[in-house]
Parts: sequence; C-alpha cells; structure tokens
Amino acid sequence: MQNNIATTTTTTTLNNGVKMPWFGLGTWQARGGEVKAACKWALTAGYRHIDTAFIYGNEIEIGEAVRESGIPRDQIFITSKLWNDFLRKGPDACMKAFDDTLQRLKMEYVDLYLIHWPVPGKFKDAWRTLERIYEEKRAHAIGVSNFMVHHLDDLLKEAKVIPAVNQVEFHPRLSQQPLLDYCVKHTIQHEAWGPLMQGQISQVVELIEIGATHRKSIEQVALRWGLQKGSIMIPKSTKKERILANASLFDFELSPIEMARIGALDQGKRVGPNPDDFSF
Repeated sequence: MQNNIATTTTTTTLNNGVKMPWFGLGTWQARGGEVKAACKWALTAGYRHIDTAFIYGNEIEIGEAVRESGIPRDQIFITSKLWNDFLRKGPDACMKAFDDTLQRLKMEYVDLYLIHWPVPGKFKDAWRTLERIYEEKRAHAIGVSNFMVHHLDDLLKEAKVIPAVNQVEFHPRLSQQPLLDYCVKHTIQHEAWGPLMQGQISQVVELIEIGATHRKSIEQVALRWGLQKGSIMIPKSTKKERILANASLFDFELSPIEMARIGALDQGKRVGPNPDDFSF
C-alpha cells in the first residue's frame, strides 16, 4: 500500500529506472482549445504528467500546451498510445504511427508509449516494434493498456522487454485485484484510466461518509484510494475547478479500515469496454 505520495510531482520508479509521476491528467474526449486550456491549467497547478493517445485526436494541442507552459520538457511526463488499426496493418504501420505521434507532439521522444488494446493475434508483433522504439530511446518506457492477465501471460512468453506499465480501467466498482497483484508480481506498474468512472463515481454513495470524515469529496476519496492501492491516477477533466480539486489529494490519508471498506465496494462493474469483448 502506498502512503508516501506527497505531491503531484511524487514519482514511482518503473522497472527500467524511469521515474513516472503517480498523478496526471487524462485527456480522452477532450480536443482543440478545450484540451489545450485544460493542460495549461493542470501544468500551472503542478501536474507534471499528461496522458494522450492517437485516437484522442489531441496530440497537437497537448504538444502546444507543453511548449507554451515554459516548463522544461524533461520535467513533464508524456504518454501516448498505438491504436488498433496500426496493429492490424503490421510493424511498418506501427512504426509510422509512432513517428507521426512525435511529429504531432513536436517532441523528440515520449516518456511512455503503450499498445492501446490487445488486438488478438497482433499485439505480440506490435510489441516487437515498441521494443525497437525503446532501443532507439525515442520512448523512455513502453507498456500496454487494457491487458488482462492472460494477455500479459501471452506477451511475456516472448517479450525481450517487460512492459513498464499496464493502464486499465480501475475504480471502486472495478478493482480487478488479481490483475493488480499480477502487475505487482511482475514489476509492471498499474495505472488507472476512468478512476472516477467517467463521472459516475458520484453514484457511489458509500464514499460520502468517508469523505465527510476527511472533508473531502467522493471524487477525492476515490482517487486517494487508488493511489494508496498502488495505481497511478490520471483523472480526466477540462474544467479548471475540477482539475484543481482532483489534485487536492495529498493532505489526507485513508486508514486501513477505510481502504478495506472501499475495497469491498467492488462489483466488477465496467464503465468502458471489456478487453475480451472489445470490437477491435
């Protein structure tokens, strides 16, 4: 359990030595001036980790926000992801997709590059392309997203580089503890997308009492729980007030009893697609 996460810039050390902030900004479904403004607000508020992907359609604006922030590039952790279409088209398409991501961001490297979904029969070939990108030091770390235990087992049979991160849906209604345990066992850092259930976390009324104890919102309790579980949190918002509130997690700590109470809320409920049923 992680209780020593003190600020938005506190980092975990990945299995290859790269330092990754425990907290960041998600940008799914945010585009244009909206996402650019959100990134600027987040960076001003102390965020140093921004998560994007090809399919989000916002890499250009995120690159602009980073440059205009005035914060040195090496102080901001940028993640992007390889979309399914490129996996189906083969290694050359995967490499070009990565090149295009760097071009849109106008960056020489990303800090983390992920396979977005485990496209059946394709993700192992794509992983070899990511290993090349890693060897070229154009991605400081490589990993996967939405991989279940059986996907990871399959990948690890042939991988030369162990994924540094597995980004998956994770929140009080979907804790997937065996997957978290697997990641810990294999030194793969667990990262949560949708930690606020895409806005549905307010329906988890069991968190109200715990929040009142700490004078915190349901959202802040859920994010703090995720951090203490050992998962990197990247809540998405484009509203300045929410971006600031989401980062107000470092002046309280959940007790073991509170952690257990929240852990008992798991219902296996997804707000996003099931990786085993996803229409790739």
